[in-house]
Amino acid sequence: MRGLLPFYRALNALCNRQVKRRAGFAGSQCGFSGTVSDGKPQPRFGLLFDIDGVLVRGKMPIPAAKKAFQTLVNSQGQFVVPVVFVTNAGNCMRQTKADQLSHILGVPITMDQVMMSHSPLRMFKKYHDKCVLVSGQGPVLDIAKNLGFQNVVSIDMLRESFPLLDMVDHNRRPKVPSSPIANLPTVEAVILFGEPIRWETNLQLIIDILLTNGNLSGAHQSQKLPQLPLLACNMDLMWMAEAQSPRFGHGTFLVCLENIYKKITGKEVKYKALMGKPSELTYHFAEYLLRGQAVERNWTQPITTLYAIGDNLMTDIYGANLYNRYLEERTRRKNSKAVAKMATATGSNAALPQVNDHVENAWESELAPPSATSCKSILVCTGVYNPHTEVPTDTNQCIKETVFHGHRDFRFDPGLVEPGHIVQDVADAVELIFEQEKFVPQ
Repeated sequence: MRGLLPFYRALNALCNRQVKRRAGFAGSQCGFSGTVSDGKPQPRFGLLFDIDGVLVRGKMPIPAAKKAFQTLVNSQGQFVVPVVFVTNAGNCMRQTKADQLSHILGVPITMDQVMMSHSPLRMFKKYHDKCVLVSGQGPVLDIAKNLGFQNVVSIDMLRESFPLLDMVDHNRRPKVPSSPIANLPTVEAVILFGEPIRWETNLQLIIDILLTNGNLSGAHQSQKLPQLPLLACNMDLMWMAEAQSPRFGHGTFLVCLENIYKKITGKEVKYKALMGKPSELTYHFAEYLLRGQAVERNWTQPITTLYAIGDNLMTDIYGANLYNRYLEERTRRKNSKAVAKMATATGSNAALPQVNDHVENAWESELAPPSATSCKSILVCTGVYNPHTEVPTDTNQCIKETVFHGHRDFRFDPGLVEPGHIVQDVADAVELIFEQEKFVPQ
């Protein structure tokens, strides 16, 4: 569903939860979250932190972030619960982002605690030996090769080989007649890491690649052939930096690409995969990283609850709630199959629930099945969603959203953009989670 969509219900229930939290209420619905081993609590929950608008604004830390991480890291510099930083940024490698966060937050953060929007591309091994065109900022060739891609072409390489194709900027047009330097292999797939610097160049050459079936030596073809595989990371329409208002994100670039392609061909551009928040794929991979931390720390209890903390209704909250639905559906299928199996063993087949054969997503086979049974969303007021006031306690107040900012391929659903909790900042979020889980770090 697109266009103007008034959605979002009054926050009576949410506001009541806020009042209870401020009164010292600890949610009893979650129960105890961990066990005690050798005098130290073992958490059964993990935290997924968005970065921009939650922990930092540009390169400046949000004051509440340092307070939060003083609680999350013990005197030995170890995290007391599993933590993964889930960002839709895609302009660097995980180690670079880990180093940046360590410096900004003043706590030791490893590469394995960071998930970029492009991190799940490691699982798309069927494309690793194909010639792929990559678009974005930063060291895109290095990023692609680090993810496993062996044969990579950049937009700059296309420009150098086909100088006549980039003609919007008159100052960059060839000064003398030139011919294509056809020294590049045929492109077999296109990967969009994030918003580029020169949008007109990238839009032009990506459209050219799609309409020539990967061979820029030829003219645009009629669309009788299947479209080249297109994989996109980061669907954020906007993101929050140091400016007072949100800035264009890669989602805005995708809107341009999609509409240009449709205007030229009359057809919708199709994606083989969309990753980054709010994709379920991203949360599945993030949970995989959380489980790895628990194993490394010899925490024997499974991670059953995820808390996703973000500032953007359309990515952080939508994505966490979407993954929660996936986990609930997965649990339902598992329970239904167990009932069917027991009924078959006992010879009682009456009134059995219908169990449909479920074709797992291709990416699910690359990772171990999730151990989590729920993913809970928490919205902070320091980024894209920022009311510039305290968290509302007036039951007549509510969040209102008049335009659906999510990606074209993600349907509008009011329930998916309703946060489980709203707090002022990330420090309040961590405090709330510890209260909900009755977790006291030592």
